[in-house]
Amino acid sequence: MSFKVRTEPGGHTFEVATDESLLAAALHQGIGLPYGCRNGQCGSCAAQLLQGEVAYPDGAPEALRDRSADTCITCQAIPRSDLTIQVQEVATAAGVEVRTLPCRVTAKQQLNHDVIRLYLKLPDNQRLQFFAGQYLDFILRDGRKRAFSIANAPHDDALIELHIRHVPGGEFTDYVFESMQEKSILRIQAPLGTFTLREDSQRPLIFVGGGTGFAPIKGIIEHAFHIGIERPMHLYWGVRARRDLYLPDLPEQWAREHPNLTYVPVLSEPDADWTGRTGFVHEAVVADHPDMSGFDVYLSGPPIMVDAGRTAFGARGLTMDHMFSDAFEYAADNARKEDFSEP
Repeated sequence: MSFKVRTEPGGHTFEVATDESLLAAALHQGIGLPYGCRNGQCGSCAAQLLQGEVAYPDGAPEALRDRSADTCITCQAIPRSDLTIQVQEVATAAGVEVRTLPCRVTAKQQLNHDVIRLYLKLPDNQRLQFFAGQYLDFILRDGRKRAFSIANAPHDDALIELHIRHVPGGEFTDYVFESMQEKSILRIQAPLGTFTLREDSQRPLIFVGGGTGFAPIKGIIEHAFHIGIERPMHLYWGVRARRDLYLPDLPEQWAREHPNLTYVPVLSEPDADWTGRTGFVHEAVVADHPDMSGFDVYLSGPPIMVDAGRTAFGARGLTMDHMFSDAFEYAADNARKEDFSEP
């Protein structure tokens, strides 16, 4: 059994199971309700209940204290009837509040010879609302910043996942690889960036990642699976050698489990026994898709790769309004260029 929820003034309608919170159901169905902690304490998800009835099986949340009787805390509220709620929806990345927060390193995993995966946890009463593909800044003690893409999707937000490539002599990456310990406390500013999935488009998708440019694409693809996008998706991951494919099994698993996704790894300096595609990753894309006028294309990686892709894809009919890129260009102190050099 489920109930229908209508939002005002947005006019969106979504269904909620009798044992599911309004927020969880909305996010699963691509409705951008605001939220913060997701445990009923902060009140960022509060909405006005215009019609219908909700319940709180675990007791009235802290955020209801001193609020009007028609307030609904969507992260905890379970429907008991069809509902109409008044709430300011978050439609785009620009609508999400950028916050400065402490975080703790909960896991540090060496994925290959020069990439570490970090998992970060916010304080217990906080969650980060973000769009798949956005990034965060680490704020260093002297105020400088280092930017890294968020590699997980928003529905899986208990931890923040990052893929960090080691560049010898890079101050921050040297610290991550040589000195950083689990349980280290850091400070972040997030979410940032507009490299996000255009969900209202019906065009097939091409994703082009270079090196750790795979990170934001991973988040976007996992989000697309989660919300049930059935458009054809083509993933190209360009690196130097086989060992640089630092999560080699994951995209292969996606391709097995999702018939609408194809995966093509491309090596620019291939191993002797490599039988797959070789050369530059954008060249593999245009070889497979000589007419790109009907696609949405997402490029993420070093600026040289992104620039080459823009030029090549534009020559194949792709217009700029259907080409979205994350070229690591948004850190003013060149942190992205230091920590994400050409793969």
